[in-house]
Amino acid sequence: MNDGAFDAHRDRPGPRAARIAEMLRVDHAGEYGAVRIYQGQRAVFQSLPHKEKTARLIAAMEAGEAAHLETFDRLLAERRTRPTLLAPVWNAAGFALGAATALMGEKAAMACTEAVEDVIEKHYARQANELAQSEPALAETLAQFRKDEIGHKETAEDRGARQAPFYPLLKGVIQAGCRVAIRLAEKI
Repeated sequence: MNDGAFDAHRDRPGPRAARIAEMLRVDHAGEYGAVRIYQGQRAVFQSLPHKEKTARLIAAMEAGEAAHLETFDRLLAERRTRPTLLAPVWNAAGFALGAATALMGEKAAMACTEAVEDVIEKHYARQANELAQSEPALAETLAQFRKDEIGHKETAEDRGARQAPFYPLLKGVIQAGCRVAIRLAEKI
């Protein structure tokens, strides 16, 4: 029985390896998108002298996402998994979402962070559970990244995310977009 390793009969990975490839692909895409969101927000806040503190906070959260992205870069290479073909879309969409929410104000930028991190931390929890027995080291990495994402979400909440204009609508639209992006990046 093939436990997910390379299947020489069909010249493609078995089901477990294919599932892990999907996970790594979507997680890599998500971290890339998060970095771009923060870069868009930081671009706006750095241009406003009275928002230096916010720009520094955004830069710190961006650095955390960049570290996650580096880990997924390494894992993709080690597992010989291709990244999503939608990276150019995440590049533009992430930066645009970050810049647009920052232009709406600090609370809207924080609402964006809170919405994205809420989806992602739950996504990482499901993946860590799924991998706990078969891939404990990867599951632990995802569990640690989940803690980091929860920290970002809590920071955003503390900074007024829920006081953003049209918060329920903004959160709903961003979270729906995240869920669609997850499904697409797994396969494409």
